[in-house]
Amino acid sequence: MSDSGISNSTTVILYGDNNNWFACWAFWQLKYYGHQDVRIMNGGRIKWELEGKPFVETKTEVDSVPYLAKEPDESLRAYRDQILKALSESGISLVDVRSPDEYSGLLFAPENVPQEGSQRAGHIPGAKNIPWAQATDSDGTFKTYAELLQLYKDNGITGEGNTVTYCRIGERSSHTWFVLTQLLGYSNVSNYDGSWTEWGSIVGAPIEK
Repeated sequence: MSDSGISNSTTVILYGDNNNWFACWAFWQLKYYGHQDVRIMNGGRIKWELEGKPFVETKTEVDSVPYLAKEPDESLRAYRDQILKALSESGISLVDVRSPDEYSGLLFAPENVPQEGSQRAGHIPGAKNIPWAQATDSDGTFKTYAELLQLYKDNGITGEGNTVTYCRIGERSSHTWFVLTQLLGYSNVSNYDGSWTEWGSIVGAPIEK
């Protein structure tokens, strides 16, 4: 952050490819370490390009500035032991944001990446499968508030109780975490960044297909 010219008071605007998939991952990490003013450019690079806006190929030169990360906000992050405990108490809503083939155990990872990272395939018992990209339109922008509200309501995710999002390594689930917390305003939502790479490799962890 310091080397990028970002201070604690800097407004950070994030964007990227894949409907801001990795931008939302960066957003979650920055909020986890306490950066206050972080924003997502709706539509990311796709919409910027569709609108014919300019690109540059030169690197932006900045001066280093002091930056002090805060203590992690653990309310934003879920851990395996918390989930294991919650499963026995039925006190959690799990959102598996991966593809249906990953959810059902046909694939370990997205089709375009190596099929590795965990020992077993499937999903955490009781998890609802709501693929992350369902929250976006073809131009990369987020769907409307009403559309998002209905999407998750139809799958039993209403903001009541504790909700945990997960994927394979935590990046896609950060996108859904952003939608639920920043666009729908739900509280008590955390991201399990260990995700399936961790869960699918835990000896004895319960799995459904």
